[in-house]
Amino acid sequence: MEPVRGETGGAEARWPMAGAILSAMLLTALLPDDVRLGPAWALPLIEGVLLVAVIAADPGSITRRSRELRALSIALVSVLVLGALWSTVLLIDGLVHGSPQTNSASDLLEAGSIVWLSNTIAFALLYWELDGGGAAARAHEVLRHPDLAFPQHLNPKIGPPGWRPRFVDYVYLSFTNSMAFSPTDVMPLVPWAKLAMAVQAVISLGILGLVIARAVNVFD
Repeated sequence: MEPVRGETGGAEARWPMAGAILSAMLLTALLPDDVRLGPAWALPLIEGVLLVAVIAADPGSITRRSRELRALSIALVSVLVLGALWSTVLLIDGLVHGSPQTNSASDLLEAGSIVWLSNTIAFALLYWELDGGGAAARAHEVLRHPDLAFPQHLNPKIGPPGWRPRFVDYVYLSFTNSMAFSPTDVMPLVPWAKLAMAVQAVISLGILGLVIARAVNVFD
């Protein structure tokens, strides 16, 4: 399918998304073996190949809309989310049943921080990729109603004309949802957004609560 021609003045640069994925790949490599899905090179390799394919298909500003490119982007984000969720499950299982990391406060805090950051980045990319059909669709203004309502949507007077959320806005959404366990300034309007934010809040609560409690117990 050929790119849709239209107004793309709000097109995003590719580098913030690419930087976040590279950061997630590094975090995956830093995880202990028993809190990681597969060997240290496996997920970063898959993510790297998908990232290169996405950048090659639409370098620079994100403007191209095609089924193939959309599928690649969703596959890339899905791998990131799967890896983060799997690490969360393994970390919590280690906290419940015991593991080498859970018997050392410093190792536990390090592993917990990496898993928490990985989830924050993965969900930021998930929100960014799915909201309004993705960055390219938002640039072309394909959808009239957003899936996530930012303050500038609810009150256009507080933002410049034609304001559209950028990747940093989704990073902030993911970070605040992980810390507050609920929406702060961004409201989910559709079922997928509500479910995703609920799942992220539960994951963050489990990581922060169990890791801190176990670390305090080990220190004692």
